[in-house]
Amino acid sequence: MAEQTHVLFVEDDDVIREATQLALERDGFAVTAMPDGLSGLEAFRADRPDIALLDVMVPGLDGVSLCRRIRDESTVPVIMLSARADSIDVVLGLEAGADDYVTKPFDGAVLVARIRAVLRRFGHASGPNAGTDTPSPVDGGLLSFGDGDLEIDTEGMEVLKGGVPVALTPTEMRLLLEFSSAPGTVLSRDKLLERVWDYGWGGDTRVVDVHVQRLRTKIGQDRIETVRGFGYKLKA
Repeated sequence: MAEQTHVLFVEDDDVIREATQLALERDGFAVTAMPDGLSGLEAFRADRPDIALLDVMVPGLDGVSLCRRIRDESTVPVIMLSARADSIDVVLGLEAGADDYVTKPFDGAVLVARIRAVLRRFGHASGPNAGTDTPSPVDGGLLSFGDGDLEIDTEGMEVLKGGVPVALTPTEMRLLLEFSSAPGTVLSRDKLLERVWDYGWGGDTRVVDVHVQRLRTKIGQDRIETVRGFGYKLKA
């Protein structure tokens, strides 16, 4: 029997927490549900779940701060949950290191689909540059850009900038691999949502924009170029 995927779910609303936990367990997930951020952090450190679902507005330690604490220690996938679709909530969660977000109220089937999409993208990641159980968009080898300033080992899933290792989250790594598979080619936000986030439906392009900005801070602000009205491209 396959090992169950372990989900950490942090939500302060008792009804939502219990109903969502039951729904996830019916779909075969093992769930640890916590009512506040501090107990969520303790559970994360004790159990090391495969994925974390964090409500933005929880007491003690809010979801954004909890995401930052988790990201300081792990590259485990994180999905933020928010009752508000405000740009500030979404962007803060993504900038804190979340891989995706879902707006409440949500359909249980949609949440399960998003969880499975995240897990398909990069499985149970561990380590600063852990990749994915799915094939890389780039065949194995060492790629070099900018006169060798940026190097990508697509087999070892490692990135070097000026010879110094760069710690990327799995989502950032997949995004960089997507760009490096076609340097100089403009990739639209919708195409990146489809390829990197595994969205078979329309998604929020702010997810792409925030991750591109996070990636730029790590590999160089001028390495990924914005082509207004079309998308982004990696400079060869």
